[in-house]
Amino acid sequence: MAHQRVRTGEWPFTCSDCGKGFTQSSHQLRYQSIHTGEWPFYCSVCGKGFTQSSELRYIRVHTGERPFICSDYGKRFTTLATLQAHQRVHTGERPFTCSVCVKGFTQSSQLMVHQRVHTGERLFTCSVCGKGFTQSSKVLRHQSVHTGVWPFTCSECGKGFTESSSVQRHQSVHTGKWQFTCSDCGKGFISSSQLKIHQRVHTGERPFTCSDCEKGFILSSQLKVHQRDHNGERPFACSDCGKRFTSSYHLLRHQSVHTGEWPFTCSVCEKGFTSSYHLQKHQSAHTGK
Repeated sequence: MAHQRVRTGEWPFTCSDCGKGFTQSSHQLRYQSIHTGEWPFYCSVCGKGFTQSSELRYIRVHTGERPFICSDYGKRFTTLATLQAHQRVHTGERPFTCSVCVKGFTQSSQLMVHQRVHTGERLFTCSVCGKGFTQSSKVLRHQSVHTGVWPFTCSECGKGFTESSSVQRHQSVHTGKWQFTCSDCGKGFISSSQLKIHQRVHTGERPFTCSDCEKGFILSSQLKVHQRDHNGERPFACSDCGKRFTSSYHLLRHQSVHTGEWPFTCSVCEKGFTSSYHLQKHQSAHTGK
């Protein structure tokens, strides 16, 4: 019966703090730990809290253990459930469908989070900048922007990430091994979703459109940042001078003005730049191309 509620969209049990709905009362009780801060179980490595002892298998994130293997191309997973959800990528099965836009998902939790796109619900808010998120995990990841603390680091270059899966994908930059390749230009990608997004460069597809000026974007995140040009929102502030920005990326670039650290340097004249794009433009002055 609880499972059927996932498909019907019925959530009879509601959190008294934020209004989030659940199909079972036990799920509601476990969820409330997010608001109370009381976690009965903790990871012995990083201290992350959990509502159930079974969730302590999270420690595999630190140990690197991936006992469940995809038979199609060998990708490994920490749990059987994540393997089963992943296999739907190969079968094309999307058993959970949004009643508003008919978009399909491999997991019910993905559908639940997606539905907040339509409702505008942002249950979780960053205490530093006030930015709202649809998931508590996204708030925790976002806060690394403010703290500068990255729980996962690339052993090759030291770049920090908020998720272990992001580190694994990033390492393809160093190994040169790409699982997915664009048939138009040969560019390699670490996931099928990234390849799909990249292909919009060739097809010209811009599925996300601004309601104010009708400008189209490849990514929903690009549209969100663009809309701040219309509404004047500047959620990211420089701690040195107070100047505000529409995105954390623009803030990080700006901070080079204060620190004197330029992440991209010209190999010919050693001039520094805040982005690889500006470096490439500058280098054309040397090459004449």
